[in-house]
Amino acid sequence: MALASRLIPKSKLVYGSQVLLQKEYAVPIRHFAKESAPPALKGDTMLKNIFVELKNKYETAMGLLKNEKITIDPDDPAAVSHYAKVMKTIREKARLSSESQHIQESIETQTADIPDARTYLLALKEIRIKSGLADDLGAEALMIQALDKIEKDLKNPLLRHDKKGMDLLLAEFDKINKKLGIRKEDLPKYEEKLELSIAKAQLEELKKDALEAIETQSKREEFKDEGTVDVKSLDVRNFI
Repeated sequence: MALASRLIPKSKLVYGSQVLLQKEYAVPIRHFAKESAPPALKGDTMLKNIFVELKNKYETAMGLLKNEKITIDPDDPAAVSHYAKVMKTIREKARLSSESQHIQESIETQTADIPDARTYLLALKEIRIKSGLADDLGAEALMIQALDKIEKDLKNPLLRHDKKGMDLLLAEFDKINKKLGIRKEDLPKYEEKLELSIAKAQLEELKKDALEAIETQSKREEFKDEGTVDVKSLDVRNFI
């Protein structure tokens, strides 16, 4: 349809398709410095190397994306699964961190200087919320209850350098994991579930942008007689 083809120049879909990978390549400079551990450089040379790396990762990601048919249907499990697989391939080829790795890096960075267990757990909760993750099992409340129990016995706040106290807390956490059916060997399964939820959220955002673009363009006089464009029929590759 003419309407669908004319969405390219001004629609949010152009932007939406280009930021499919925004969490993947829009990484702070310090992350790249840490990840690739380059030798110490000065001024413009270091800055140039950083942006060259960013450019290469972006071009690799976009090149792979242009070869995949993405169906903008967050309600279709098959479409979500395919999109998640495409994103995983892009991460592997472009040497990008997974979402779980980004979260782990956030935890390491934001909690490094926290001295006590309670503030640490509250920081984990804040990171979880900012990452858009749900605590469906109620694990956080159980962890706080466990901490309350340990601190009651200690009669003092639990500090993270208190090895004996932390060992007691971790033993309580093991009991919680067992109660909730969380096993270490199942972590890859949980990571896959996380990636699917993120893929679904990104497709929902892309669908929202596409619908807004379609509505805006359909109000133009030249498209008054055009039929409705089905978002699922759009090929993202045409908008990159």
